[in-house]
Amino acid sequence: MAFSRPLRPIPDDDTLRRHLAAGAELPALLMTVAHLTGDASVLRDDLRAPGWLFQPQGGLTAVQQEEARRVALAALARWRAERRAPERPTPELLRAITTWAMGSDTGDLLDLLADEIALPEDDPKAPDWTLEELSPGADFDVAVIGAGFSGLLAAHRLAQAGVPVVLYEKNEDVGGTWFENTYPGCRTDVASHLYNYSFAPSTDWPDHFCRSETVLEYLRAFAKESGVAERVRFGTEVRELRWDDTERRWHLTLRGPGGATRTVTHRAVITAVGQLNRPALPAVEGLGSFTGPAFHSAAWDHSVDLAGKRVAVVGTGASAYQLVPELAGVASEVILFQRNPPWLRPTPHYHEPVSDSAAWLFEHVPYYTQWYRFWLFAPGLRGILDGWIVDHDHPPTERAISALNEQLRASLLQSMEAQLTDAPELRDKVIPAYPVGAKRVLRDNGVWLATLKRDDVTLVTAPVARETPHGLVADGEEFAVDVIVYATGFEASRFLTPMKVTGENGLDLHTHWAGAPRAHLGISVPHFPNLFCLYGPNTNLVGQGGSIVYFSECATRYVVDVIRLLLARGADAAQVREDVHDDYNAWVDAASADRAWVWSKVSGWYKDGGRSSTNWPFSAVEYWTRTRRADPDDLHVI
Repeated sequence: MAFSRPLRPIPDDDTLRRHLAAGAELPALLMTVAHLTGDASVLRDDLRAPGWLFQPQGGLTAVQQEEARRVALAALARWRAERRAPERPTPELLRAITTWAMGSDTGDLLDLLADEIALPEDDPKAPDWTLEELSPGADFDVAVIGAGFSGLLAAHRLAQAGVPVVLYEKNEDVGGTWFENTYPGCRTDVASHLYNYSFAPSTDWPDHFCRSETVLEYLRAFAKESGVAERVRFGTEVRELRWDDTERRWHLTLRGPGGATRTVTHRAVITAVGQLNRPALPAVEGLGSFTGPAFHSAAWDHSVDLAGKRVAVVGTGASAYQLVPELAGVASEVILFQRNPPWLRPTPHYHEPVSDSAAWLFEHVPYYTQWYRFWLFAPGLRGILDGWIVDHDHPPTERAISALNEQLRASLLQSMEAQLTDAPELRDKVIPAYPVGAKRVLRDNGVWLATLKRDDVTLVTAPVARETPHGLVADGEEFAVDVIVYATGFEASRFLTPMKVTGENGLDLHTHWAGAPRAHLGISVPHFPNLFCLYGPNTNLVGQGGSIVYFSECATRYVVDVIRLLLARGADAAQVREDVHDDYNAWVDAASADRAWVWSKVSGWYKDGGRSSTNWPFSAVEYWTRTRRADPDDLHVI
């Protein structure tokens, strides 16, 4: 896995022409050309992509694509001949390029976009201070819990600022959910070029949506190259956090290798334990009575040979969606139990490798990686989330919540129905009866519905009533199987469990939350000083573009800035003011009530009861803005 290696020179025009023809994402390429040459005239109106949500090359026709390649080749050839060094885009050029791409003025997004269109060596999100500069010799150290994407990032940023940091990880390796989930077909459903740190982009992703082992390789390489791996205490689980009001320190109870426990103290704690890492099993009668192998998809039992077996899979969410096609044809029969079918978003290249020509362009054309990443990111800045907001004047129904949501439904419905012309009996089973956005929308390259049409795959839509020694019962019928796989998701709303967390005056966090976790910016909770959550309450992305890695970068920047404030003031601790926290969460809850995932009656992990403690209901820009700097007026500093 390669990070930020020097770009190779473009050898000649013929080589460039060949790779442009075979591998260029043309809207991103034209933006790159305008940037490198400083000539926005290449961004012609007749070459602007009409749509980017579900169409390759943004919907450009074959004629438009050929003209775009011709324009790009001529401009890049001139640029190469002039031997001009690539420079950062001016604000004016950045605005012109992104306005052309997005179809509306981007003047209000320029600061965010400048962050995104930055070379790794610039790293604008890195701390611009160090502990020794602000508070020489200060006794301030931080514990980070969890060595997934967020935890490694937090440890890296603190190390850049010279803040002593220790990272505790219960597993024997980095990766978090990407270490734990090893089921067949496991891969990201976020584009690989978005699913990495903005300041450490991989230049050699092998697939457009990489498998779990590749993502894990990326995290291992980052941990090693950044030096964070040396700060990790593997095989060490944090069982309890207790704030000492007198000492103004956190006491952590650790269980290490062999089960031995010990207590350590730290001035601050950052939890990076994720939302999707505590497997959820269904509340069915007789659970555990099955005499054969039964396991959750997130705890895959690789000792079980599924060849020739009758396998039951419970669930049709993201994990089942990936693993069922892998089992079909290996197992003698797959019996799939579905509660609610998913909406499917056309993504023809979901399982495809990155072409050699595309990889060549990433390695040879300056800033092409950054503009390609922007092209993937931009739809969420303005677009997707708008279709998931309730319009009470529409009026909303159980199937669509706005005119735009109705259009999205029609588009996805057309794509799905086109795949069912030879299996009309499946239609009523697989077409969702809820609005687009009420549950996670899954990537679709035709494999899922093709799998459900197989003779050796049975789709059961009646709910599972109970588990028996021989299999599962649904609608009064017992389905005898050899193996049961529960692809039933995670306890996403049970933040920070199973840790016991005690704050000021002995306040228990889980008692305080009373089953409804809340935090300011998903990060801070009143009465719990110097405790910061990453991927905390209401920080899950559901249509805002980017990835959870992007949100982690935003949240980490905020946390590091709070620590800067503490050190600059010579203070011991900071916590969010209660009124600020309460006002913020009232704002979030009010907006969430008008989002598809809360408004709809369909069940799922996006909500717990009548509210959502997982999802962020606003734009990615809004979160970036609110986390860019910590507002001292929001904090109580002691």
